Amino acid sequence: MKKSAKNGAVSLEVVEHVAKIARLNLSEGEKKKYRKDLNEIVAAFKGIKSVKTNAPPSFHPLDVKDVYRDDEPEKCLKREEALRNTKHKEDGFFKGPRAV
Repeated sequence: MKKSAKNGAVSLEVVEHVAKIARLNLSEGEKKKYRKDLNEIVAAFKGIKSVKTNAPPSFHPLDVKDVYRDDEPEKCLKREEALRNTKHKEDGFFKGPRAV
């Protein structure tokens, strides 16, 4: 299968391959439309790629740090306190919808 035209453009074969994988039955008009749309997307990314910056690549705009707290035991609610504001309770437990 031909992946793309020599100039990097998306070919009709690529559109047909993607449609087949996605189990889409596209008309010839839809194939041409998607080919045009995909080529516009590729061109936009080429434009972005050509921009010269002095910044290193960044995958996160902010430093990533561990956001989890230590897992330490804390005071729990008493059962009556936890069930106090619900009308959906039965035998000391929350009552949820029936699962079949």
